[in-house]
Amino acid sequence: MGQVSVVINDKSYRIACDDGQEQHLERLARIVDERVANLVTAVGQIGDTRLLVMASLLVADELTDTQTDLEQLKRHVAAMPKASAQAVSAEADELIADTLEHLAGQIEALASKMEAAGSA
Repeated sequence: MGQVSVVINDKSYRIACDDGQEQHLERLARIVDERVANLVTAVGQIGDTRLLVMASLLVADELTDTQTDLEQLKRHVAAMPKASAQAVSAEADELIADTLEHLAGQIEALASKMEAAGSA
């Protein structure tokens, strides 16, 4: 099992991950750190736990927006002629799967950070 040291809000966290997922986790951590930095700019240093909760809620909001977009896209594809719908559906499925995987990873990383912050 791999381990990665990530920095969120100028604090280092050691996070376990599956072998080969280290770079992915580091990329997710940079995204979370950027979200937290934006929150710090907007609301100040209000504590790691609150900042991570707020960042988690922002990511969850994006996830629900993406899921809504996915449902709208599915309805649109379903209304298309069969041949066009199949071509669009295959491309859309791949894009959607990648997006959902990315967002799920962000949520998992945030949950790990919150867990680590709570035990620190």
